[in-house]
Amino acid sequence: MERIAPANDVELCYEAFGDERQPVLLLIMGLGFQLVHWPDEFCRRLAERGFHVVRFDNRDAGRSTHLPGAEYTLADMAADTVGLLDALAVERAHVVGASMGGMIAQVMAALHPSRVLSLASLMSTTGRRGKGRTSARLLRHLFSRPARTEQQAIERRVRLFETIGSPGFEQDVDEIRRATALSFRRDPDHRGGRRRQYRAVRAAGDRTDQLALVTAPTVVIHGTADRMCHHSGGEATAAAISGARLVLVPDMGHDLPPGTWPTIIDAIVENAHRARS
Repeated sequence: MERIAPANDVELCYEAFGDERQPVLLLIMGLGFQLVHWPDEFCRRLAERGFHVVRFDNRDAGRSTHLPGAEYTLADMAADTVGLLDALAVERAHVVGASMGGMIAQVMAALHPSRVLSLASLMSTTGRRGKGRTSARLLRHLFSRPARTEQQAIERRVRLFETIGSPGFEQDVDEIRRATALSFRRDPDHRGGRRRQYRAVRAAGDRTDQLALVTAPTVVIHGTADRMCHHSGGEATAAAISGARLVLVPDMGHDLPPGTWPTIIDAIVENAHRARS
């Protein structure tokens, strides 16, 4: 069941899986994406490994607060996540972020270390020039004309994941269609929010020095076939964080196909156990 929580002067829509008595594992999604893009079964499998899994819409996405005309930073978005933990009366959480969500998670771990038990950064980067490169052709997919209909949105998203997805793993096209249809209904006018989020990413610049502040046990997970964010971004992230473990997944792209879940979930769980020990 989706709920709304006040957080850092915005309202965030969130949903939870698993036993509330277990440690919280917070999932942060990427640029323009919503909580529904963390697959339900992926969340359930994490919950079965001993977590209370919380996924949410970032500001300017889904059913969270939209901010037309506003400018904000990744630090503001990291403060949103801390505000969500406050609203849930959670002192510390295991934090997992994908793509832009990985950047937010990194900033949260650097600026709010007392709130982060462990950090998992997926398919993300440091912001350093030349690391985690994206082709201009792929960026055009993100900022093309807004879909006029739900069906058009679905067709575009399927084509996008044919381009950025994992060549070594089978796509769950039914799940892509389902999540896209749901996200279109939840936030049909998402284009402006995506652009504002993108400006926050661009304004952040190189965060390599900031990442040296991260003290939480960290795992960096990246696909070797990621065309949206080259795996050099993951390698740079792991190098910037003391003690970070790097997990490169062969033939994984910029997505979460079911075939990658065992590797990703095991890496997240093993890293969380480092914090517990």
